[in-house]
Amino acid sequence: MNLTFSAEFYPCGMPDPVPGRAGILALEAAMHALPDELKGDCEAHTTHHFAPGLYARQFDLKAGEVLIGKIHKFDHLAMLVCGEMAIADEFGVQRVKGPLLFNSKRGAKRAGYALTDATFITFHPTDETDVAKIEEQVIAPSFEALDQFLLEDAKCRGAE
Repeated sequence: MNLTFSAEFYPCGMPDPVPGRAGILALEAAMHALPDELKGDCEAHTTHHFAPGLYARQFDLKAGEVLIGKIHKFDHLAMLVCGEMAIADEFGVQRVKGPLLFNSKRGAKRAGYALTDATFITFHPTDETDVAKIEEQVIAPSFEALDQFLLEDAKCRGAE
């Protein structure tokens, strides 16, 4: 099973195709290769929120900071609460301004550049409160792992 993407929600319209996935993965690899003293502390910018049946991960970014998103196994809500960002995905780059709530499709991987100070939140339905366990539930470590998850999920549901 090969994962395909659709552009269900793009507030500025569907941009021209660009080599988004490869570019985002290359940016992520380059960021991981930086010396430790140049790397930012992602957890210092992250706040975890829990409510019955819901987990929200909040990222507070300063202007000029870059955020690389994870690959999610399931559709979920995401929100740019405030600020302005340039967000790149497989379909291109969009400049968006908060408040903006959207449905983030499973399998999407994004890179965000904060044009101003910004707050971005993802929302995931779960009763779990252990962040590591939540990541196991909702995050695919790679596109290959996502394809495998989707194949197994389809088999469990009786689809081929």
